[in-house]
Amino acid sequence: MPSTQAAGASSIASRARHKLLRFPDAELERQFRLSYRAAARPWIRMSLVVALSTVLGFTVIDHWLLVGPRLAPPDIWRFGLQLPLVLIMLVLTAPRLYLRWYQPAIQIAAPLFGVGTVLMAVEATPAQLPLVAARLLLAAFYFYFMLGLSFNAALRSNLLLIAAYACAAATGAIAAPVATYSLFVLLCANLIGGAGCYALEYANRVAFLERRRLAEVATHDGLTGLLNRAALEEQARSLWQHAHLSGLPVSVLLIDIDHFKAYNDRYGHQEGDRCLREVSAAIHGAARRRPLDVVARYGGEAAAAADGVRRAVADLGIAHSASGTRPYVTVSVGVTTVETGGDYSHERAVRLADVALYATKSRGRDGWSFRAPEDEAAGAAPAARQTPDEPPPLTSPAALDERQAAELLKTAS
Repeated sequence: MPSTQAAGASSIASRARHKLLRFPDAELERQFRLSYRAAARPWIRMSLVVALSTVLGFTVIDHWLLVGPRLAPPDIWRFGLQLPLVLIMLVLTAPRLYLRWYQPAIQIAAPLFGVGTVLMAVEATPAQLPLVAARLLLAAFYFYFMLGLSFNAALRSNLLLIAAYACAAATGAIAAPVATYSLFVLLCANLIGGAGCYALEYANRVAFLERRRLAEVATHDGLTGLLNRAALEEQARSLWQHAHLSGLPVSVLLIDIDHFKAYNDRYGHQEGDRCLREVSAAIHGAARRRPLDVVARYGGEAAAAADGVRRAVADLGIAHSASGTRPYVTVSVGVTTVETGGDYSHERAVRLADVALYATKSRGRDGWSFRAPEDEAAGAAPAARQTPDEPPPLTSPAALDERQAAELLKTAS
């Protein structure tokens, strides 16, 4: 339900303030990273073009201003390490490579690029050293803000950069006064850059949660917390196309609470709303078993699909003395499974499931009936009704699921 989801989002947002900047929910963390990386790709590509220009620009400036006998070794690190790294990362920003390869690669390339800058400082003359060492600041801020690294990854890269420079100073490769001064400046730069990077990532995480909360309010039914009719219709087409491309059938189950008007009349609408919420939660818990399963409230009737939905509702044990079927709340289910070839036909699947649902009600409720597409053409009656007093037939939803390998679209109320 939206209120619960908003509270959950607020709770996660508060926990996101911890040092690790990581959502406790692994799936939420994965979605945030994918969303952020996809949005950041154009800016990262532009930043890498700037990095390429910077490397080439420093090449010109070094040979123009830092004239001396020790220019050749820095060119080795510049053209043998830094320039190839920038070019490789530019290639990995291509759409087909970016999401899979860029992040693992940049977390290796960034520290290596920094080490290349340290090696160039080691090769510099005492007069050149302060100018060359100043580039470490550029590298530090690049890691924090320009490469799409998370705060933790950027901090890790900068700590490796500081460690490499400190090791060079400890071995005497860099004059102690310059090394001490440069290390202090570098530490200050990391404090400033790290604080800014942390604040930026935290703000991105909060904004991500707010977008999710607003989307859930817009797409979910206010009473049950299930997808509303409009959201179902929007998702149905893309799920149908996915099933068609994968060569999988689509199963639709329409579920109706038996004698619900009588329940409202007997217990009142407030209790009726509570009953709807509990039944919806039971259906959602029983139905959502695969990533593409969808549970939605479909115009006062519900759409869900999972083995044991009827039992899950019955197990709630919600008293219903006004029911002519059982002394507790039960549901009737209409089931169909259709192939996804040809034109988009989610409406046809819903119509078939509705026919099966009507058959369940006409046979006494608290069960399910299956309606196949070929039955519609032949005019056959829906089959495979199941009640607590009858064993599951061979064409039960469980058997259908095993035989046809997947149920990609499921609707419920």
